Amino acid sequence: MNDKLDTVIKYLDETLLDKKIQVRLAVTCLLAKGHLLLEDLPGMGKTTLAAAISKLLGLEYKRVQFTSDMLPADLIGTSVFDSASGEFNFKKGPVFSQILLADEINRGSSRTQSALLEAMAEYQVSADKITYQLPKPFFVIATQNPQDQSGTFVLPESELDRFTMRIEIGYPSREAEKMMLTGGQRTELQSVLSTEELLAIQAEIENTQISENAMNYLLDLVEATRTSGKIPNPLSPRATKALLACARAWAYIKKREYVLPDDIQAVFPYVAEHRMRSGVGTVGSGNSLSRMIIDMVDPIK
Repeated sequence: MNDKLDTVIKYLDETLLDKKIQVRLAVTCLLAKGHLLLEDLPGMGKTTLAAAISKLLGLEYKRVQFTSDMLPADLIGTSVFDSASGEFNFKKGPVFSQILLADEINRGSSRTQSALLEAMAEYQVSADKITYQLPKPFFVIATQNPQDQSGTFVLPESELDRFTMRIEIGYPSREAEKMMLTGGQRTELQSVLSTEELLAIQAEIENTQISENAMNYLLDLVEATRTSGKIPNPLSPRATKALLACARAWAYIKKREYVLPDDIQAVFPYVAEHRMRSGVGTVGSGNSLSRMIIDMVDPIK
């Protein structure tokens, strides 16, 4: 199945030109059973990436455009009265999909954003005192516009902590943009991995070995965020679990059955930065806090 995963990554590289790191990080997040936050300016390819992943994996995909007047019921669903039976029936909303693209999530109010918290953390939705399980896999890809743009709301820390990884797409190179203008992008994408194969890969990744030294290095990084006195929001236990899951997925993509400190370093900025920073993050803000923590901790003991 690793060969099929290589094919998925190859097609994503052809769809999102000159963004090899971002593509591999997005796939890592999916394989780690996480959720992905894409921060960037409009028109940078965030929606294109989400749609391509769903097509290549043959997953049910729904896109929701967040707006300030959107209600939680628009996302979760609502009960509709059936005059024939005289009962209320729950009509499921777009959250009941395998890949949910929450486009411009920070244009939705905090009330609407909070409707995703249970779904992202527990893979279920509660409505009218009934709990509904979400399909597997369940992968949220949210895009966020710069906070200095009009009509945006700040994502609360509790919601940011539920996003396993955060990446920025960034501008393409001149050559990549020229290829886009001259039709260099792949347009027809076919399913490469089945849902069953994807779930099997996710289960296999959970068994990826990590040595005592590598585990201690991971914990040292997390502890440094809590003891350095320089991090506004130290990492939570949820972040620690996300870091391990992403390091294992990154090692799998690299065709290894064990985690190295290099794998932890590779994913740490994208797992940690959005959780640690204080206040409103801006596009292009980089990963300065994560790099500072990495420089503080010696991976070789």
